[in-house]
Amino acid sequence: MVSEAASAYISGMAPKSSTIAARRTPSTKKSTSHGGDELEFTIDELAREASTTVRNVRAYQDRGLLPPPLKRGRTGWYSRDHLARLRLINSLLSRGYTLGNIAELLDALERGHDLHQIVGLERAIASPWSAEQPRHFTLPELLKMFGIVFNPRTLAKVIELGLLEPDGLRYRAPSPKMLIAGAELAKAGMPLEDLLKVIEGLRANVQRVADQMVQLIARLLDHYGEGQLPPPEDVPKLAETIWRLRPLAMMAVEAEVSRALEKSANKFLGERVAEILEQMQR
Repeated sequence: MVSEAASAYISGMAPKSSTIAARRTPSTKKSTSHGGDELEFTIDELAREASTTVRNVRAYQDRGLLPPPLKRGRTGWYSRDHLARLRLINSLLSRGYTLGNIAELLDALERGHDLHQIVGLERAIASPWSAEQPRHFTLPELLKMFGIVFNPRTLAKVIELGLLEPDGLRYRAPSPKMLIAGAELAKAGMPLEDLLKVIEGLRANVQRVADQMVQLIARLLDHYGEGQLPPPEDVPKLAETIWRLRPLAMMAVEAEVSRALEKSANKFLGERVAEILEQMQR
């Protein structure tokens, strides 16, 4: 029911069997072919042991995440394997995985993949590309940052661009650096509305380039077939390759943006600076 990889993964989280036995007396024991005893649980006992609810247990069964119990009479009996699977589901949920993600991971486990490796590959693909943390601002703080130019129409545009997100009485900035940079440029005399137009155009162009860069990385997965996981032996190397390519992609984009800014500075500011220097020499 649960692969060796899954069992190894959850062994560090699960209480030892002796601890379970000390905490509760199992409802029944079933003799195994090896002469041992296997703990069995009712659905209430299973939910209690896994620190979840009966409702969740039934929901996971309905979604195919948890195999059905063994029926004897009108009672369903769950085994240690059910408990291990349930604890694994709870752990993945706590890490931010959706039930759909978990279903895919469990399917990979059934096909012989190692959970650590699959999760590692998923993190290599889906982890944030920036360590920047969101920050909240109050309206008075925003007015102080931007001054009187930060009117309701401007605020609406900033929200439309996703630079701010309403959050109760405050505003959440997914990228505080972008917001602070805009405030400093506005203080330097640049019209805020013009800045927002530039950001809007920049976002469209950067997104197009980002799509192309990530598609190059995605080709590493494409040759395995649409919707197919790589073979287990390829997963660790693939995750390592993606982790190595991520900063290289960022470096390439940053270098190209720097080159473009330098070219534009020479194009639009060079002549003006030359004229100013010429006037100073007269």
